[in-house]
Amino acid sequence: MSASVESTNATPYGTLPPTAAASARKPISLPRLLEMHARGEKLTMLTAYDATFAAVADAAGVECILVGDSLGMVCQGLSSTMGVTLQTMCYHIESVARGLRRAQATAWLIGDLPYGSYHESREQALRSAAALMQAGSHMVKLEGGGWTADTVRFLVERGIPVCAHLGLTPQTVHALGGYRVQGKTQESAALMKRQAHELQDAGAALLVLEMVPAALAAELTQELTHCATIGIGAGKDTAGQVLVLHDMLGINLGKMPKFVRNFMTGAPGVKEAMQAYVAAVKNGSFPDNAQHAW
Repeated sequence: MSASVESTNATPYGTLPPTAAASARKPISLPRLLEMHARGEKLTMLTAYDATFAAVADAAGVECILVGDSLGMVCQGLSSTMGVTLQTMCYHIESVARGLRRAQATAWLIGDLPYGSYHESREQALRSAAALMQAGSHMVKLEGGGWTADTVRFLVERGIPVCAHLGLTPQTVHALGGYRVQGKTQESAALMKRQAHELQDAGAALLVLEMVPAALAAELTQELTHCATIGIGAGKDTAGQVLVLHDMLGINLGKMPKFVRNFMTGAPGVKEAMQAYVAAVKNGSFPDNAQHAW
């Protein structure tokens, strides 16, 4: 490919979308996300695994792009996220970061620490997190409570922003007994609350709550004063929402999860579907607790 073609967004192989009024948009930073949360504005997050979809999501107004280890299932055809490697995560984060840079995007980029990349020791977690940051992440995400709080603190003290993840944690799906709602009993809800506060105290700035009863997620959102909750199947009262890109575009060959809405329905294109998602989260019409939550 010639240098002249490489230097522009327009190529024979596709065009990255221009970001509307890119120069007038402020880059999303962690303090800005927390300020938005403090004033009651809902946060939006979508997964993306390549340059083009990431740039389109940014142009649609999505604040946070998550390069999730869900790519193992939706891109690689794996049966779970546990086969995703650190090398694979770095490859996709690099692709997304390039797409965002070329589109003069403003989104906050989060990278998943894959299974086995942070479980051995805090030092292993630091090496893995550093690799994701060098690939282009602004923040790393890890799953679980309990022992992970010590890892979160270790990373945050070394300047690496962390998003935690409680509820259904796909990397431990076998231990959980399958893809099922977490925190339904009084005992499990109390444990999740304790773990959430430990993660906040350790320095986690964001907390994904996956497949958690809406009432419990709402309580946690109110209790966590300096950690913004991001729900997926956790009701409408979390600080923000996240969906897997393929799910919200209706690209799902199996049964659609209860917490998903197909935003391609009635949309003329992918960008418009993403804009509809952003608007629905911001105005509170998605998720609908009666349809999308427990």
